[in-house]
Amino acid sequence: MASDAHLNELGEFLKARRSELSPRTVGLPESGGPRRVPGLRREEVARLASISTDYYTRLEQGRIQASTPVLGALAQALHLDDDQRDYLFGLAGKGSARPRRRARQKVQPQLRRLLDDLSTTPAIVLGRRMDVIAWNSLAAILVTDFGKVPEKQRNYVRILFTDPAMRTLYADWETVARTCVAQLRMEAAKYPDDPRLTALVGELSVQDPDFRQWWAAHQVATLSVGTKVLHHPVAGELSLDWDTLTATTDPDQQLVVWTAEPGTPSHDGLRILASWAAEHGPAPDTAPDAAG
Repeated sequence: MASDAHLNELGEFLKARRSELSPRTVGLPESGGPRRVPGLRREEVARLASISTDYYTRLEQGRIQASTPVLGALAQALHLDDDQRDYLFGLAGKGSARPRRRARQKVQPQLRRLLDDLSTTPAIVLGRRMDVIAWNSLAAILVTDFGKVPEKQRNYVRILFTDPAMRTLYADWETVARTCVAQLRMEAAKYPDDPRLTALVGELSVQDPDFRQWWAAHQVATLSVGTKVLHHPVAGELSLDWDTLTATTDPDQQLVVWTAEPGTPSHDGLRILASWAAEHGPAPDTAPDAAG
């Protein structure tokens, strides 16, 4: 059963999604008159999902649980993508419940060995709430020296918003930051009562107006694949593909790797960085495993 926190978030999520749609995009006739709210009205969403307006209103207000068929109808009515659909069902308590107290998170030995072997590929391991719990030397050279960041602040989203160097490192910092906020939203759905995640969101909301605005938009995404362009002070411009691998022994640990097409300037740039890291770079992660 979904908690009150989940139900409230579910209501806010539905409200945010319907605000992004217009009658035309969902096949409803335009009334022609001025609309008091952006996007679809509650009664329009209810009509599309074949439920009563009162029932849908109570869902948005976090007052009732939603059945699986209703969730499916709402996902279709609001044109949710796969990530958004998973997020909606998770908020409604259709996934497995997680305990509030969790065991200390330790980097899986297989992932740590793999990090050590990736001498020409930057890689990090992200844990719960996108904490950076392990990395190799090349990742420290490419992104930042994670070992110099205090353990309690060693969170990828936090670093992205609080380290000024990140805004010049990423050619399209805004897109990278928006994506990370959407990924953090997925973490919040899994752990709505996590005090460290709540504190992180509160801190960044106070410090950064962009984070505050993007968090309020309730966009969601999962870590998957993509391409990022970086302006590195040593290697110059790098166009790198990133991919994620999830540990089967702990789904809350994901290995993120950056690679480049062989024969490209970016691939050569990574080779240059690897040589530079071998001589001058910081050591790979040797800190204690992250807690919580």
